[in-house]
Amino acid sequence: MHLSDPSASIYIAGHRGMVGSAIWSALESAGYENIFGRTSSELDLRNQADTHAFFEAQQPDYVVVAAARVGGILANDQYPADFLYDNLAIEANVLRAAQQHGVKRLVFLGSTCIYPKHAPQPMPEDSLLTGPLEPTNQWYAVAKIAGHKLCQAFHRQHGSDMVTLMPTNLYGPNDNFDLETSHVLPALLRKFHEAKGAAPDGSDASVTLWGSGTPKREFLYSHDLADAVRFVLETREDDLREAAYEGMLNVGVGKDLSINELAATIQDVVGHDGPIEHDPSKPDGTPRKLVDTTRMDELGWSAKTSLHDGIQKTYDWYREHEDEWVAA
Repeated sequence: MHLSDPSASIYIAGHRGMVGSAIWSALESAGYENIFGRTSSELDLRNQADTHAFFEAQQPDYVVVAAARVGGILANDQYPADFLYDNLAIEANVLRAAQQHGVKRLVFLGSTCIYPKHAPQPMPEDSLLTGPLEPTNQWYAVAKIAGHKLCQAFHRQHGSDMVTLMPTNLYGPNDNFDLETSHVLPALLRKFHEAKGAAPDGSDASVTLWGSGTPKREFLYSHDLADAVRFVLETREDDLREAAYEGMLNVGVGKDLSINELAATIQDVVGHDGPIEHDPSKPDGTPRKLVDTTRMDELGWSAKTSLHDGIQKTYDWYREHEDEWVAA
């Protein structure tokens, strides 16, 4: 059942994160008055009993699952058990509770890393499970595939209105800028910022990119994804089911660029004039990861924010919160 009542209760799991906070803002701006969330210290979604008790008490009409353990190549490689277990537990508990308590529609957020390493480019939804995953993020990918399949299973067995959105690489305000666990865009943004004036002679120091810099990536501004979530919540179920592939829709911008080109764009936004170097001993990851956005295009939604503008907004936010990351 699609969202249309401004007073409907909407639970955002993971409302403090980059994606969840953007979704909250988008729904609030659209006039929805009854949005709520819980921090991980208030509610551990890995705990089945606590999650079900929360749903019993709150009875949300709509649910957006933006809660997840996320990170880049390094974090995925170092903490495979955490990435697999935590994400499986969160999605299993939330989806089951939503089904049992009659949630009208649930939107589950996955990731395009669920697609095979050598999937067709751009990657269509029906390429899911047609080949091996990228080894460096397979733990997270397997968990997100399971979450999508659980949505599909609840719809098939119980008629639950659950849809999965598979966003491409995300960035934006409230992103993770920790150099040990962050994704490539926020990590580079921080590196370029900290390299300004950092050379011994006061000039801009060099910035090193992992790998060759040739892999291509697509980047979606977090507030564009938030708008896509609002759009999907408000779309009639028949239209969604007709457009989606087995209840799944890609969300992206429909074009990509190399990591070298990304670095040049970030360098321009930050105003860094130093050299860019490469560390070929580090992994490249998937050679290309562009999503096919045809299905969302046909539904009537497309991303609005250019990469340069999105990076500028993200950089402005980072500079306002830089002390939090430097002190961490």
